[in-house]
Amino acid sequence: MLLLSKKQVAMLVGIHPESLMRLSRAGNFPKPIKLGDAENCAVRFIEDEVDNWIAAKMAARRTAA
Repeated sequence: MLLLSKKQVAMLVGIHPESLMRLSRAGNFPKPIKLGDAENCAVRFIEDEVDNWIAAKMAARRTAA
């Protein structure tokens, strides 16, 4: 299992890191793992969950056409 930073995932998906976090908070993207107890602690995303999200978006695009 590989953990990716918010910046890495944002680059992979092609959106701003804060947009990524908004999607996640709204339930439209996988939730990150907090690496501490503080409000502003580092977060990481599970690579497999991000890959599955991308695959689902690709599949939805194919079925919509």
